[in-house]
Amino acid sequence: MPFLKRSLPDWMRARLDEGQRFLILCIVCGVCCGFVAVAFHLSIHFIFEALWSRAQGFGGASAICIMIAAPAVAGLVVGLAIKFFAPSAAGSGIPQVRAAYYNEGGRIPLMAAVWRFVLGALYIGFGNALGREGPTAHMSSAIASSLGRWAFRDGQRSRAMVPVGMAAGFAAAFNAPLAAITFVFEELLDNFSMRALGGIVVAVVVAAAISRGLLGDQPILSGHLQTDYHVSLWMLVAIPLGLLAGLLGHLVVSALLNLRGFLRNQRRWFPLWLQPAVGGLLCGLLGIGGLLWTQSVSGTGERSVFSIGYESLDSAFENELLWQVLAILLVLKLLAVVVTYSSGGSGGLFSPALFLGGMLGGLVGTGLSWFHNQIPIPGFPGAEQVIGGCVLLGMGASFASIIRSPFTSLIIIFEMTGNYTLILPLMAGNILAWGFAKRLRPVGIYNSLLLQDGITLKRMPAYRGPQDYRNLPVSTIMTHEVTTLDGSATVAENLKHLREARLKHTFYPIVDARGHLLGTLNHSELETAMPDLKTSGLVIDQDLTVAHPDSSIREIANRMVARDFRMVPVVSQADPGKLLGVLTLNDIARQRFAEESDL
Repeated sequence: MPFLKRSLPDWMRARLDEGQRFLILCIVCGVCCGFVAVAFHLSIHFIFEALWSRAQGFGGASAICIMIAAPAVAGLVVGLAIKFFAPSAAGSGIPQVRAAYYNEGGRIPLMAAVWRFVLGALYIGFGNALGREGPTAHMSSAIASSLGRWAFRDGQRSRAMVPVGMAAGFAAAFNAPLAAITFVFEELLDNFSMRALGGIVVAVVVAAAISRGLLGDQPILSGHLQTDYHVSLWMLVAIPLGLLAGLLGHLVVSALLNLRGFLRNQRRWFPLWLQPAVGGLLCGLLGIGGLLWTQSVSGTGERSVFSIGYESLDSAFENELLWQVLAILLVLKLLAVVVTYSSGGSGGLFSPALFLGGMLGGLVGTGLSWFHNQIPIPGFPGAEQVIGGCVLLGMGASFASIIRSPFTSLIIIFEMTGNYTLILPLMAGNILAWGFAKRLRPVGIYNSLLLQDGITLKRMPAYRGPQDYRNLPVSTIMTHEVTTLDGSATVAENLKHLREARLKHTFYPIVDARGHLLGTLNHSELETAMPDLKTSGLVIDQDLTVAHPDSSIREIANRMVARDFRMVPVVSQADPGKLLGVLTLNDIARQRFAEESDL
């Protein structure tokens, strides 16, 4: 869009006030995002179907080799492109939108959308086990941001276009306009605004209308539950299923973050540009393993470990999959999602969250159906309806526990399935799964990804409000880059190092040769100590106060005030000697000032 390089003409600016321009832009944004979402959806579908058809045409070992190699080839292309051209195309795009909205004034380059489209279509279309919805929201946000900067000179006005684009992309990708609105308010905006809602609704309606006009009015999952369910009985199903989904969500998020962190620490011998290729290779192996394994179990091979895999959700919804197939797809898809996302691939987590929840619900439903056959439960329907209901409940609960958007997870199931028969059990299961997962890991997936990349969350929406930040974990405001001193060096050597590096801080953590924390010293203690004394000798038997990343800011601040400390080291809970950063009174004061300035 070369015209976006110029601003809105003055004559047009004079004839249209800001409100009129914003309304027109929301309509234009909805149109653009709707077409982009449909094009992205069809590109992934056609690429994967063409790849699958070509592999089937060769048959035998050649088909297996093609399906193993294709995700790896796409991963290599994506890895090189991310390194040299498009660093923002990694992952789902939702963290990038949040960082841009709060830290960059909503500025997302239009080329980010172009690269996201090309790389996402290639990566997912070639079989890697990620989703299209997050990337669609990222692309749409970039389009909206560019339109906003073209039409408005006021930075706040152009920034306000980002949630409009995000909602439009989400609505068109999922064919779920209501869920798109709730998602934007849960994940991006920190407060409810009728003014923001008006523009979002306009864009969502336009984008969803285009998506439905081109792709059809049918929900993404075509199965329907016709049974009149007894709510009281299904509440008893929703509660344990919600707990299981919460545990599943915690497992997925923990595995993803731990593997992602591990791989980033190995970048010296395992470069980041190569990691998506290895992740793609593992995904190819898992996909072929799932295909052959399910074929040996049921006679029909399931290819849903590859790419998005909604066809298996439909089959599970209609009770067409054996419990062994459900278990195989659950385990292998989970592994494929973790390795592809953690290794830096280009794709989202919405579809995988729904898929995994559907497989989990199918397993629970199969077990419940077997029990019902052995000991009939009054008021329970037949096996197909029992399993279909559990699949629906599992999808919603899994989405709530992984994505951490409980209201969106509730509405999106209705819009994706066209079914409203289990609303109360679905609400109970979703909220239970969300609460359980949040209890196990307070910081959600998107905030954790940003923290892992060293992007501060001080201005994130969930962390605003003067009464809220003090209950947050220390990791949200601590200083990660710390000047440490070598405990095995002498005081004179450390002072010389500080002078040469032109560094002078109030306090310094003292570490040993392995980087493990020995204690802390302030600068005046260092200058008055004997020059030939080993620095570690100054901190022997020191009564050291430390914090863990998950400790609350309130708790550590109280400790610091009680002991008159201005700085405490932050160490790993698993390895108490591993220094992760420091928390200073300045960090706390800066955060409090930022919160008060937002009032």
